[in-house]
Amino acid sequence: MFAVIRTGGKQYKVTEGETLDIELVEFPAEGEKKITISDVLMIGNGDKYSLGSPLVSGATVGLELVEDIKAKKVIAYKYRRREGYHRTVGHRQKLSRVKITKISV
Repeated sequence: MFAVIRTGGKQYKVTEGETLDIELVEFPAEGEKKITISDVLMIGNGDKYSLGSPLVSGATVGLELVEDIKAKKVIAYKYRRREGYHRTVGHRQKLSRVKITKISV
């Protein structure tokens, strides 16, 4: 069984037991490690699937937080020719590594 979920402005195809890096998720309480996502766009099981318009009603995906991490550094280099102007800027995106625990319809 698989599901297509929407979180952080992106879509992910997930299956139970899979570990996934998504944009930082705010958990409801300190020390809380589990949340459910109700933004499920599609559910599939073998050759059968149900497609939402835009969401599948009543479908949820359970996530368990494994750890908070940072992605690799992204560097942007600004340069204007013949003006002596150059700047290097960069950042590291904060991510949450989560494990998919349950897909329910």
